[in-house]
Amino acid sequence: MYEYISGTLTDLSPTHAVVEAAGVGYYLNISLQTFSSIEGNDSVRLYTHFIVREDAQILYGFASCQERELFRMLISVSGVGGNTARMILSTYSTSELRNIISTGNAVLLKNVKGLGLKTAQKIIVELSGKMVDFGLESKAAKTVESSDNKVLAETVAALVMLGFQKGASEKVVKSLLKDMPDIQVEDAVRQALRRL
Repeated sequence: MYEYISGTLTDLSPTHAVVEAAGVGYYLNISLQTFSSIEGNDSVRLYTHFIVREDAQILYGFASCQERELFRMLISVSGVGGNTARMILSTYSTSELRNIISTGNAVLLKNVKGLGLKTAQKIIVELSGKMVDFGLESKAAKTVESSDNKVLAETVAALVMLGFQKGASEKVVKSLLKDMPDIQVEDAVRQALRRL
């Protein structure tokens, strides 16, 4: 309905902003990421997403189109509402979140307050493919040959779900892929478990 609102920032807190445009004050729910971006500004442009529920009409504001796009992706996942998506975007920057999703790090994602492991895993399963479509694949994956990207990402994701640290897992899996470039995910997980 609304693409963005430009105007004077009349009130700001870590969770909301009030922007006056053409004599109307718009109350927008924001993330800490947006708060940090607009803090100290007199006038702002916030990209918006409008949610209409049976009991409420809620306007969300974002400092960048990219953050809004990630918000929309998050709320497309069953069980993830606007407040949960905002909490995720408050906990992680857009680039951190993209990397968490594209590398399948559900353990790190579930650190968000109120987010369980099952929901974190569901977010990763439903959005990991969209990160690549969106041109947001992780920097870690880019350093490895494209044919190994899938094996690396899936193996590291499996190891992280088993409780191993992401950094250590990536190091071991990359080493495995150098030694055995044709290894499959299942075998890579087994081999990595022996080395970790």
